[in-house]
Amino acid sequence: MLHCSKILSKTLKPKPKSKKLKSKSKPKTLKSTNPKDPFEEDDEAFTLKPSESSTTNHVVQPLGNLYLTSNGHNSRDSGLGDLKILTDELVLEILGFLDGNHLGILGTVSRSLYVFCCHEPIWRNLVLEKFGGGFVFNGSWRGTYVEICYPEFDVSRAKGDGVVVRDFYSDYLFQSWLCAGIEMREEWICRDNVARRRGISVEEFTREFEEKNRPVLLEGCMDDWDAMRRWDRRYLVETCGDVRFAVGPVEMRLEDYFVYADNVREERPLYLFDPNFVKKVPILGAQYDVPVYFREDLFSVLGDERPDYRWIIIGPAGSGSSFHIDPNSTAAWNAVIKGSKKWVLFPPDVVPPGVHPSPDGAEVACPVSIIEWFMNFYAETKNWKKKPTECVCKAGEVIFVPNGWWHLVINLEESLAITQNYVCRRNLLNVLDFLKKPNASDLVSGTSDRVNLHDKFKKAIEVLCPGTIDQLLRKEEEKTANAKKLPFWEAATDSNAGAFKFSF
Repeated sequence: MLHCSKILSKTLKPKPKSKKLKSKSKPKTLKSTNPKDPFEEDDEAFTLKPSESSTTNHVVQPLGNLYLTSNGHNSRDSGLGDLKILTDELVLEILGFLDGNHLGILGTVSRSLYVFCCHEPIWRNLVLEKFGGGFVFNGSWRGTYVEICYPEFDVSRAKGDGVVVRDFYSDYLFQSWLCAGIEMREEWICRDNVARRRGISVEEFTREFEEKNRPVLLEGCMDDWDAMRRWDRRYLVETCGDVRFAVGPVEMRLEDYFVYADNVREERPLYLFDPNFVKKVPILGAQYDVPVYFREDLFSVLGDERPDYRWIIIGPAGSGSSFHIDPNSTAAWNAVIKGSKKWVLFPPDVVPPGVHPSPDGAEVACPVSIIEWFMNFYAETKNWKKKPTECVCKAGEVIFVPNGWWHLVINLEESLAITQNYVCRRNLLNVLDFLKKPNASDLVSGTSDRVNLHDKFKKAIEVLCPGTIDQLLRKEEEKTANAKKLPFWEAATDSNAGAFKFSF
């Protein structure tokens, strides 16, 4: 249950009408004076994103507010009848089995069922399952479904649709609405403790970051990319035409995706994340270069049989990736071409708060949305001994993500990026160990031949890079042996006579 005091102390306030609303495509401006602890809680209200008027007249409130009312009436329960004993999640799961017609009919039974039947994620699933990527988003998933199925119906006239619902209390539905509607707070963005480097040598990068498995933000290594000069909406739409790119579970044309990105306001916006963009539009692959620090990629010995390794990433503000570790124990680099991204990273030995991986690593339970994690868990790390590494990666910057690091990424504005996963010599043994795990069929990703990938990769390395694996194994053994050697003063201690010490 959401705490009443917390909700009341952070009243949700839309921006004053007298002030010009910020464009969705621009990030929130941060104050540069009087820096404060980024984890410090204050009385600042959450800021709602600018948006068009709501498509409904119902207001969902957190359940804690019910205890502040005089009559204690919750229209959620009265409108569900005997079904009120079910959790909100279970009610929505049941409704997820209905088609659009039956949802519309059921929504006329009571105001409570109307609210549940208007839940946007249900309609999103219906649109994606029924139409794939062949839709033009009109501002809401329910409206988009109706517009496609009933083109003669004027959806624009139905906004607000005359149904007024009051006294509806639900933590689950309220949090979904809240996470979809608020902007990133300043204290969630301003912390920046990542190492930054410009113009360093490959040797320094390898010694200080790759071998130590430390993140670093690199500047200046995208300056010569054609993509930095050419890749804007107009160029990409004209160049890609009717080519469809992977967007969540479907594929969409860029033109249609940009319409969606301009109008979306939901908890988990669809993210364009396509591993085959170079095959689909080869010229895109010629307009960027792998930064010099990442050009040793041993997975390349597999040729076309290598797992997916490069993606074009496009998303509106609020889209991104919740906490995960990159696939197949690889390291990665992520280059921002347009926009900016907030990164939060935890080392391999620290599991982020609110994240619960299964013992075998095959599954991860975490908050539904990125905003939910920031709202409920970010402040917990204030007193942690090992605090997360954080930064905002802006256009023209590249971040190195070491293998095994947990990381979360959220777009602060509409963003466009390229990312690639790779295997360097330092990480080769880790990757081979990962690929031969007993549950490799569950863990390995990006390839149809998960079970045999280890053997194929190892044999290709032995043929094309003979002696590499043996050399790395010897170094690992030497490293382990040296770690077991006692320091001089410990070795000089006589266990029978007590600790060696100076006497003055």
